[in-house]
Amino acid sequence: MPTEETIEIIASNVTEKTVDIFNASTDSSWSIFINLGIISLALLFATLLRSRVKFLQKFMIPNALTAGLLLLPFYNYVFPAFPELFPNLNLRSIQLEQLTYHFLSLSFIAIILRNNPKQKRDRTTLISTSVGITSQIVLQAFVGLILSFVLIKTIIPDLYHSFGLLLPLGFSQGPGQAFSIGSSWVEMAQQEGASQAMIETLTSASSVGLTFAATGFLVCCFGGIFLINIAIKRGWLSKEELINIGSEDTRKGVRKRGSDLKVGARLTTDTEAIDSLSIHIALVLFCYAISYVILQGISLLLSRLGNSGVQLASSFWGINFMFAAFTAILVKMLLKLTRMDHIVDNKTMTRITGFSVDAMVACAVAAISISTLASYWIPFLIVVIIGGLISSFSIVWLCSRIFRDHAFLRTLLIFGCSMGTLSTGLALLRVLDPKFESPVAEDYTYSTGLTFFLIIPVMIIVIPGPVRTYLTGDMSYWWTSFFILLGYLLSTIIYTLIVGRHKISANRSRLFARNK
Repeated sequence: MPTEETIEIIASNVTEKTVDIFNASTDSSWSIFINLGIISLALLFATLLRSRVKFLQKFMIPNALTAGLLLLPFYNYVFPAFPELFPNLNLRSIQLEQLTYHFLSLSFIAIILRNNPKQKRDRTTLISTSVGITSQIVLQAFVGLILSFVLIKTIIPDLYHSFGLLLPLGFSQGPGQAFSIGSSWVEMAQQEGASQAMIETLTSASSVGLTFAATGFLVCCFGGIFLINIAIKRGWLSKEELINIGSEDTRKGVRKRGSDLKVGARLTTDTEAIDSLSIHIALVLFCYAISYVILQGISLLLSRLGNSGVQLASSFWGINFMFAAFTAILVKMLLKLTRMDHIVDNKTMTRITGFSVDAMVACAVAAISISTLASYWIPFLIVVIIGGLISSFSIVWLCSRIFRDHAFLRTLLIFGCSMGTLSTGLALLRVLDPKFESPVAEDYTYSTGLTFFLIIPVMIIVIPGPVRTYLTGDMSYWWTSFFILLGYLLSTIIYTLIVGRHKISANRSRLFARNK
């Protein structure tokens, strides 16, 4: 039996070890969890506000967006002004930007790991959905590219050529991509041996991208509700689609006490062995770890090609979410081959996706640098207003002509996804289709595979091109991006003329095309 002296020695050693661990981890692990705790508190408070404030209910403002806006002044002014309050914690925007980057990939993985039921789908509808999504990414990139060039040649000569590309990255792609790819531009500049001034200029790109994303959420919420009201007044909706409008649960965001609650997840394992949620989170994190290993391996191989290989590897890290998605596809195939895919519950994966997206949006908005935005407010407003208006009108005109059924619901979903993320698109769709009884949401999910491959050339060739023009002065990169985007737009026009020819001829003077 140990003596009191032995116990004291052991206790002393444990205490010293604990202090050492705390001191060593304060700047990393504790900072991550404290920041997540702050984000969680903001989400809880935002949920309370949504359930009580009529303004938030009327415009269906997502709680995550409200949470981010609430935290915006804290991360911009309060925490930096009082560093002595938390001397060993990283309560800065950079920590939130990193969380945004990772939550984006986790949300993609959780979506892809879901089991899609074998069901025959209308191929034309799936292709049209992909065309609708891709067209907005390309159109926003095209408009942003032109506007940036015009601004450089007129009133802002020191603006970087890729500034306008933050419009589609923030609006159509979301805060995760905007931050991720914006950050990769800095690495490209460093690899090119650019001047310190250029590197510092591009350093602001990720924060400006997050600002574009936050603005997109606002346009999505206010513009989406405005669009729904117009649709009701002008008769763009069927009687069936109008049944659920104005649901109290949808407006408040919190269900009444004693109401019939929906099943949010199902158990696929025996909790005595391992919790079902643990299995699902383990699958998601396993995919993410594998994607990291794959990217590290690709980066090592590309580094042997010299400077150009290193630059390409840097671009790949900027689109890490794509590699995470590919990894999820491979793991999903492995589960099916081993007949273990039944352990995946779609509802549980949806909950993981929902948490990742909510956390990502809150982090992205809170991480916006107000000082950086102040430096770019003129080009920012020009690109947002012109690009946003062109994109909004084109969505209504195009989608109402290429879809055969549920035209407005599909238009509304693509509008939400093109201004915010899939979560905000689904939030708008829930206003009219709260139980997702229409095939609109499922068709969107099935079309994402084709959309992903359609958009790869844009992400790998078009997005980095104007940055290289800024760094090297070689306009050939810019022109390459220009003609690729132009080719996409011409292809969209041709597809619309073929698929929507009957609606086009019957609705020449109308913004929204009705069925004959």
